[in-house]
Amino acid sequence: MDQKKTGNFLKKLRKEKGITQEQLAERFYVSSRTVSRWETGTNMPDLDILIEMADYYEVDIRELIDGERKSEIMNKEMEETILKVADYSNYDKEKHAKGICIYFGVGIVVFLLYFMAKMTGILSDGVDSVLIGLLLDLAFGIMVTGLIYTSGYLVKIHAFKQRLQKRV
Repeated sequence: MDQKKTGNFLKKLRKEKGITQEQLAERFYVSSRTVSRWETGTNMPDLDILIEMADYYEVDIRELIDGERKSEIMNKEMEETILKVADYSNYDKEKHAKGICIYFGVGIVVFLLYFMAKMTGILSDGVDSVLIGLLLDLAFGIMVTGLIYTSGYLVKIHAFKQRLQKRV
């Protein structure tokens, strides 16, 4: 796939429609900067957006990917397969996002419990201060783990672990 060729084709299609990058960005709920990156070939749209763009511009998905018009029409089975792949991809992203929200929500709740206990002075003797310390440690651990998870380092750590296991 030639990203620059595809980007130029996307730009040509947009101009044929007579719309600006800002208008296209609003249509697909992205920034105008993102549209600019698509059109320069720096980045490419996600698969689900490509499918929507193909419908919007009334072209074949293969034409978008190849960056040029074709005379043949995409068969319905292939289109359905691509739509299923896009749906699966979106489902996976949504599931991932919900997990992250729950994870950080628990961390915030634990932090709030810690600060409420600390500010009210309800827990003040030795055993209670240990409990407060555990709450803070738990909240901090949840937040750090969530940060590692969302930053993509978890995948790198997992790959490193697998490389170590292969050596053994």
